Amino acid sequence: MQHGRTTNRRGPGAALAVAAVLAVVLAAVVLAPAPASATPSSADEAARLVADTGQQLTDLDEQVHQAQLTVAEQQQAAAAAAQAADRARAALAVYAPQLRAIAQTSGTSQSRLAAFLTSGSAADVVAQMTTLDLIAAHTEGLLAEVSAAQRAAEQAQADADAAAAQAATALAELERQQDEVQTRADAYQADFSRLSAAEQAVVTTTLAGPALPPPDPASVVAAAPSDAVGAVVEAALAQVGKPYVWGSSGPDGFDCSGLTSFAYAAAGITLPHSSRAQSQLGVPVARSALQPGDIVYFYSPVSHVGIYLGDGQMVHARTFGVPVAVTSVDMAGYAGARRVR
Repeated sequence: MQHGRTTNRRGPGAALAVAAVLAVVLAAVVLAPAPASATPSSADEAARLVADTGQQLTDLDEQVHQAQLTVAEQQQAAAAAAQAADRARAALAVYAPQLRAIAQTSGTSQSRLAAFLTSGSAADVVAQMTTLDLIAAHTEGLLAEVSAAQRAAEQAQADADAAAAQAATALAELERQQDEVQTRADAYQADFSRLSAAEQAVVTTTLAGPALPPPDPASVVAAAPSDAVGAVVEAALAQVGKPYVWGSSGPDGFDCSGLTSFAYAAAGITLPHSSRAQSQLGVPVARSALQPGDIVYFYSPVSHVGIYLGDGQMVHARTFGVPVAVTSVDMAGYAGARRVR
């Protein structure tokens, strides 16, 4: 199923509404400032600082995903505004033949005095005056309609221009923030690589929980409540060991919401590439009622998701430097679960 929104044509005040949306877009893509660097006093302190940075990167990753969704909506609004402008111009063009006809007859005297002087009888005068009144009334009404259509076309075009410009501005800001996150991620990975194997294990366990041996896919699929869910968990387990790649939904690497999106796509279900957005889909599920295939989410605000496998286990792509793995679902930050069918 596709979870999305449809943007409709708005009224004459759309430019103000679009401006308000832009403020939301730009707010969505303003990332938290980079944490101040600190000099670790011990190996444990070094591992803790790297783990803290990894968690901060997870939060930033989700901020960017939220901004991407907002920018996409803004781009859709711009496209809808452009289509509305096209429709308004087409409506105005309908009046062109009638306006040309009026222009062609504008040089002919159609006053009541002219009608009287050229008539052959009183009856003719009355008939001609009545006809001229009808022509005048029709012309006046037509010009009023044309004027309204012209104003609508101009407003629609202004809305379209404003929406397009604001979408471009938001997209440029988003791209700048993506570059900033990549810079921070590169620094994190460099710090992680300088840790000893034992220290790296501490960071990985802190961020993702202790890795568990992956369960037999056939047994997990067999326990799934439906064939569709079986396809989801089978696709997710097949990605174990692949690297964490920020912003990726596979097939060679994943971030957390990219992995869940990829797995659900195997069952023909489209999910937004955002942990927070996924945590609002479907129906809530209590921890005691979890079933294979449920989406489990973490932290407040939500910044991480995984897929429940059963027996207290989940599969997830945690953060930079930590490959897709099976861990306990009861890791730090557990916030809830959703069932999407």
